[in-house]
Amino acid sequence: MLYSKRNIIKVSYPIFLGLLAQNLINVTDTAFLGHVGEIELGASAIGGLYYICLFTLAFGFSVGAQILMARRNGEGNYSRIGQVLTQGTAFSMMMAAALLAISYFTARPFMSLMISSDTILEASVSFFSIRMWGLLFSFANTMFRAFYVAITRTKVLTINAIVMAAINIALDYALIFGKFGLPAMGLEGAALASVMAEAGSLLFFFIYTRYAVDYRKYGLTVSFTPDFRLIREILNVSVFMMLQQFIPLATWFVFFLAIEHLGQRELAIANVVRSIYILTLIPVQALSTTVNTIVSNAIGHGMTDKVMTIIRRTLKMSLILGTFCAVAMSMFPDTLLSIYTESADLIKDAIPSVYVIAAAIVIAAMSNVCFYSISGTGNTKAALFVEIAAQIIYLLFIIVSSWVLRWPVEACFTCEIVYYAILLAGSVIYLKFFNWRKAEI
Repeated sequence: MLYSKRNIIKVSYPIFLGLLAQNLINVTDTAFLGHVGEIELGASAIGGLYYICLFTLAFGFSVGAQILMARRNGEGNYSRIGQVLTQGTAFSMMMAAALLAISYFTARPFMSLMISSDTILEASVSFFSIRMWGLLFSFANTMFRAFYVAITRTKVLTINAIVMAAINIALDYALIFGKFGLPAMGLEGAALASVMAEAGSLLFFFIYTRYAVDYRKYGLTVSFTPDFRLIREILNVSVFMMLQQFIPLATWFVFFLAIEHLGQRELAIANVVRSIYILTLIPVQALSTTVNTIVSNAIGHGMTDKVMTIIRRTLKMSLILGTFCAVAMSMFPDTLLSIYTESADLIKDAIPSVYVIAAAIVIAAMSNVCFYSISGTGNTKAALFVEIAAQIIYLLFIIVSSWVLRWPVEACFTCEIVYYAILLAGSVIYLKFFNWRKAEI
């Protein structure tokens, strides 16, 4: 019963809300800024993606830690879970501080090499110079989410999602448009609202963990002494996950830089469509994260023979959800786009791209579940190899379609279909023909 469809839904639903809250930061920023102007839309896309590329390093590290904590949870070695959490959080904060210092000096020079429009460049740098301070909070947030997912106590993510989303939406409205006596900061207001939302999320996790978690059971202590052996153990699993998470976002960043060279309107379209794309992918991502931790728990319980059953069950559920989202998008593209902009011309030009990503979501619904299952078995190195192979072809497709052939933006978005098709093929080949049952972590 632990691996039944009901339990998969029980675990994945709060994860869905947690992912929704994290992604709502980008979605609400885009939705509000779409009513400000196309320059703000394009700048938030590039500045926001630059930030997310850095954030994925923390997310990848936390997924590696989550795999370890889930395995220890399956083994009943609960005290070790708290040690992974505390040591992992400390290391994540060190990474955040280092990346913040590096970004302070390198963001503008790097963006100036890649962005052709001076207006977009200045706006992107202005957005990122405030947004980057969120690293100090978001890096720690990922570790707390990993902890609660690993011990399958995911209801807390529901509450955290509500808190984070509420803070971001309220402050976006107030700071972008100058409501409730606050100054109208526009693009910079969106960045500040996002930072404050992440800070509020971390504060919630600290308070909840302090008063609602059994400290003795999970080996959580107030005193802290660095355990470099444990950090190295986490890194042995997570380093491949960090690269695996970073590479797709880095290529997304390249995608937007390529679209920026096509024009300001094309960049605005790409940002709006990407926002819809991310939002509709969240149910699939939630199930993928769920299958990752349930597979790890199953192996920890010594129930390796149940892994393929878990994957098949989750795959069917993901495909149903993905197909539903794709059909809904295809039926009401103008309604979705109107949330982000009042420009009839922008909506008309963006509709073909919505149809393309709808097709990509159906393939992603299958590929993500299979792909995250590889990491759940503990073989994050194999997952990285599959990711790299898919990303190389994805990057070549982007360069040729946008920079060389200069296809319209909707044709450039077909790179998502190509990427997920390759990811699905590589994942199925690994799960079917490679010996993943004896992977030890």
